[in-house]
Amino acid sequence: MVKKIIVGFIGVICFFYLLNPSAGIVEFVPDNFPLIGNLDEVTATTLLLSSLAYFGIDLGNIFKKTKNID
Repeated sequence: MVKKIIVGFIGVICFFYLLNPSAGIVEFVPDNFPLIGNLDEVTATTLLLSSLAYFGIDLGNIFKKTKNID
């Protein structure tokens, strides 16, 4: 039960962090730095996708090609 709450809380925090990535309100690493400036957004995206996968919403296969049976 506690694990679900923690994973859900992390997912919600990451979602709100990604809503406004360049506003500078809560910016861990400024985007002005080349290459490392976007690592906080990459980390938040990874954590959000992982928390969604924990709850059964797997967006990792969204672009997976499926076979058409005609």
